Amino acid sequence: MGKIDNEDPYRIFQDRKRTNILAGPEQRLILYLLPRIPAYMSPNILTLIGGFGSLLILLAFILACYLNSSYLMLGIAGLLINWFGDSLDGRIAYYRNIPRKWYGFSLDIIMDWCSTALIGIGYYIYAGSDDKIFSFVFVVLYAWAMIISQLRYKITDHYTIDSGLVGPTELRVLIALILVLEIWITNSINVCAFLMCTALFFINLSDTRKLLKLGDIRDDLERSKNSGQP
Repeated sequence: MGKIDNEDPYRIFQDRKRTNILAGPEQRLILYLLPRIPAYMSPNILTLIGGFGSLLILLAFILACYLNSSYLMLGIAGLLINWFGDSLDGRIAYYRNIPRKWYGFSLDIIMDWCSTALIGIGYYIYAGSDDKIFSFVFVVLYAWAMIISQLRYKITDHYTIDSGLVGPTELRVLIALILVLEIWITNSINVCAFLMCTALFFINLSDTRKLLKLGDIRDDLERSKNSGQP
């Protein structure tokens, strides 16, 4: 069992750079939770817990579609559970000094994609026929953001899952607020889905331009290095 270094408690976040708005309070909450997680709860179990949260979001959409929109509150619980598992699985590995960098990295990407797909499927089931297209667009745009993240890692050797001030945590909060609004104002979720997809498109477009600039810089550095060789 590991322990949090009093001199540098944030060492468990050293494998990734965070720039999102909620990074500070989120990391403090994670540092509070880590010592309180039972020893039997392994990183893989936490990953499964995060996946279960995504399934709850899907179930919430299904129940809201066929029964009552108030079941969307279950989706908020699912988002919270998803955050818990997804945010703590890798951190607990570093906390316990048992990290598997590439295994964890690969599993994290796959689970993030599965979670996004489940949310998209849930919204597809819930949305009216004219708005189902936004479920597909959302999944595609989020996949685009994930690709940008992986390419940025390849080019810079620094891993970040955020797009400026917005990261997965902020996206979960936004989705939770949209679900609450839908309970109060029926069909508002469709307007929100359109706005979210529009915002994601322009964020991805901006990040793509920044990524290409980073690629240019990396190419220039490699050309300079090669030209200096005898």
